[in-house]
Amino acid sequence: MSKKIAIGGDHAGFHYKTEMIKVLETEGYEVKDFGPYSGDSADYPDFVHPLCDAIEKGEFKQGILICGSGNGVAITANKHQEIRAALCWTEDLASLARQHNDANVLALPARFIPFDLAEKMTMIFLTTEFEGGRHATRVSKIACK
Repeated sequence: MSKKIAIGGDHAGFHYKTEMIKVLETEGYEVKDFGPYSGDSADYPDFVHPLCDAIEKGEFKQGILICGSGNGVAITANKHQEIRAALCWTEDLASLARQHNDANVLALPARFIPFDLAEKMTMIFLTTEFEGGRHATRVSKIACK
């Protein structure tokens, strides 16, 4: 499992992103921050597209996106053909996103979950393997090519 992680979001997720970077680095991950770099109002697509481009180029296997609701970053990320972003708000959803959907981007809603839950879901997401099998067949049908 790669220990390189891409992370980004918007101004509403800035505080959680800053704290999550510390957690990830403590866990031995090499983290690239795609921004924003302050809590000032920002447009999430400006950070989400470069993060997803880097995953599609193979620079990272997985990414974490954090915004207020998680919706904007997830919608934007899923415009990329090789990205499977999952908006999660429970530990079970984070686990299933990996096990059944082979999600490669976790979208977190900073305004709706406590940071300790965001941290738990991130660790679950990063350490849970894709089950493959019947799920692989389904995942192979997701991208519009």
